[in-house]
Amino acid sequence: MKFSSISLSLSASISMLASLLISISRGGIGMPLTSAFTLQASNIAKRSVSSTVTTTATATTTATQWNLAAEGGGGGGSGGRTSNAVSDKDLLSKTTTNDGNGNGSDGKKKKKKQKQKKLETNPPKGTRDFYPEDMRQRTWLFDQWREVAKTYGFSEYDAPVLEAESLYTRKAGEEVTEQLYNFVDKGDRNVALRPEMTPSLARMVMAKKGGLGLPFKWFSIPQCWRYERMTRGRRREHYQWNMDIWGVEGVETEAELLAAMVDFFERVGLTSEDVGIKVNSRMVIGEVLSELGIPEDKFAATCVLVDKLEKVPIDAIQGDLEELGLDRSVVEKLLQVLTNKSIDAIAEVLGEESEAVLQLSQLLNLCKAYGIEEWIIFDASVVRGLAYYTGIVFEAFDRRGELRAIAGGGRYDKLLE
Repeated sequence: MKFSSISLSLSASISMLASLLISISRGGIGMPLTSAFTLQASNIAKRSVSSTVTTTATATTTATQWNLAAEGGGGGGSGGRTSNAVSDKDLLSKTTTNDGNGNGSDGKKKKKKQKQKKLETNPPKGTRDFYPEDMRQRTWLFDQWREVAKTYGFSEYDAPVLEAESLYTRKAGEEVTEQLYNFVDKGDRNVALRPEMTPSLARMVMAKKGGLGLPFKWFSIPQCWRYERMTRGRRREHYQWNMDIWGVEGVETEAELLAAMVDFFERVGLTSEDVGIKVNSRMVIGEVLSELGIPEDKFAATCVLVDKLEKVPIDAIQGDLEELGLDRSVVEKLLQVLTNKSIDAIAEVLGEESEAVLQLSQLLNLCKAYGIEEWIIFDASVVRGLAYYTGIVFEAFDRRGELRAIAGGGRYDKLLE
């Protein structure tokens, strides 16, 4: 069964925000976000000391009881008795018994005691521990996300962290597929830890078979996993804030999500001098490729390469596009258009009646009406790496240029097809 959907998403990563926060704090720009974090965390700590102590004591007692049970749960005091749980004859024949005098014997020479492997105290690479002081800061940040989302009328939802692998390989694109934490479970099913939340949301919508009233506005704060190369602010396990609007066709929804993002940044002490938001439409590159006579089946792969323009030298991108089968003259023209930072320049190429140009112009006017225009920058090279985006896309970035995208999103109208 097919479902038509008109959908938008916004996601922001806790790791990238934390890195931005530390960077700005060290640079002394405005009121650092760390100050807000520390202040809030200190206030929370002062109000909840007794509760924290109680929780810690309870956890310690529970652990002690578990250890005692594990050590003494076999039932084997004197008298040569073994646990009732041990019933396999071969296992019994190899089990050391007690002769009543405390001497163990199995009729064979004792094997040398194997050296116990040292416990690894660090969490797996790319993950982290949240001690109470870290947890207070994380909780405070999540509270800001929740308050902004609820202010804009969004309802919270959640989904399993473990999903069928096919949910992600179907539409997410090559980059996400290559970074999956995937495996075959004990039921011989191909499963994966979720790398992002949007496919799970699409699955939930499809499960209702049209029973959800449209439009709806949902948000979530999922834990996500990607086996990617770690850089500053990028881990393999991360939490992100997702906001999705389904069932609204106009760019008013894009403007609303951008306004919500700006509200969050301002709430935690960031300004338009710290963060900018680049906007574009995937229709721009689609119309340019069409004008240049590039077949539609090259579109997704071209978007993936264009998305790397700020991370990879332009000569390398040009070479990759040529390997994709695009003529050098076409590649040069494409890159010339996509490095434009002016909608007027794009309009000269595509025409003022271009749907992409009209949508972008309308979006910028709405951003001005929201009072957030100083945050917004048009950039034709922004296409986002995920394959399912279809229209307006956007990315928030650190204006100092020290970090990768802090947040991003866009329209994905064909995810359920």
